[in-house]
Amino acid sequence: MLAGVAVLILGFIIMSLDGEPYGFGFLGLTLGPLVVLLGFAIEFVAILYKPKEK
Repeated sequence: MLAGVAVLILGFIIMSLDGEPYGFGFLGLTLGPLVVLLGFAIEFVAILYKPKEK
């Protein structure tokens, strides 16, 4: 779960680095949101993952 949180934070940082006005550049509209969605997917898998029993 910590990896998912780290990816989420990275996505928000990427969105904030966009130099275009109002964040309408590639980083703010494309790359950042995709990284955030990846972070949420990692969190989803981490929550639903059930270790195999021996």
